[in-house]
Amino acid sequence: MSLTRKLSVVAATAVLLGGVAACGSSSSSDGEGSAAGSSVSSSGSELVVYSGRDEDLVDPLIDRIGAGVGVPVEVDYSGNTNAQAAKILEEGDRSPADVFLGQDAGALGALDDAGVLAPLPQDILDRVPEQYRGADGTWVATSARARVLAYNTDDVQTADLPTGIDGILDPRWKGKIGYAPTNASFQAFVTGLRVARGDDGAERWLRAFAANEPVSFEGNGPLISAVDDGQIAAGLTNHYYFYPYVAEKGSAASLALHSFDANDPGSLVNVAGVGVLTSADNQEQAFALVREMLSNSSQQYFADETAEYPVIGGITSKYDLPPLPQGASDLDLGQLASLEQTQAMLTKVGMI
Repeated sequence: MSLTRKLSVVAATAVLLGGVAACGSSSSSDGEGSAAGSSVSSSGSELVVYSGRDEDLVDPLIDRIGAGVGVPVEVDYSGNTNAQAAKILEEGDRSPADVFLGQDAGALGALDDAGVLAPLPQDILDRVPEQYRGADGTWVATSARARVLAYNTDDVQTADLPTGIDGILDPRWKGKIGYAPTNASFQAFVTGLRVARGDDGAERWLRAFAANEPVSFEGNGPLISAVDDGQIAAGLTNHYYFYPYVAEKGSAASLALHSFDANDPGSLVNVAGVGVLTSADNQEQAFALVREMLSNSSQQYFADETAEYPVIGGITSKYDLPPLPQGASDLDLGQLASLEQTQAMLTKVGMI
């Protein structure tokens, strides 16, 4: 990659850092990095992970798998996924990070485009289906999630549910749909929409959506609660916010999930994932960490603790997860890397 190209990616991701700062204050149920935590420095005797996933989620897993890495593991939780990716790009070869753990394929793709991620060993790549890893083998998914429409079962009849995202533009949904515009997952959905329909088509949809007066939330956790409470009739979210919420609330919950039709942009399947930096001081130990995150026990952890889909076979969640939707999951997740353009479009239409 040329220096000009790398610098342009650095600048683009720095824009994202400012645009998604609100994500860092989301609750832990949002699966994003918390604002707590401090910068770390690598002495070469420990493995340094920059995590865009929440400390409450990641730390118990690191405690369980750390012994298999060979050196102590230190984790920086000081920003959300996009902020941590931006920090890596800003630090360049001086970054103390060995590993990037992200909530979203777009951030992984941005780092890949910048040339800062190392090719992963073949045994790691073979562990994960091709659609859940970088096209050039520099990152792999650690878990998957599906975009869905959560709806209030007291307010919405199943016969009235839209088959695709164009259906929620109907005036009947005016002021009744929730969304979380600063959340990385919503922005990944918009990026997928841009890939599917082009920038002009995506902007037309966003403007029509905005004209239908959707209700903005700071995160998906509050959005799910608002749907259940009847503040809104439905909300665009990820599937895994629903299952722990309903498990805790039981029959008192007035919630259900609806999946859009296959090939609709609203049925996007996205992933959390991991990559190893080319500048890593402890590259072999970093690869060992990736292997541990793809072990059966770690995949079971993701399936049971956050109701995410495992990315290896043979793992069954304690939650009754339906099969992943087909169609939109065929999108090359590497195409979600154009986050700067998505941020610019959301700003242009007044959503962030």
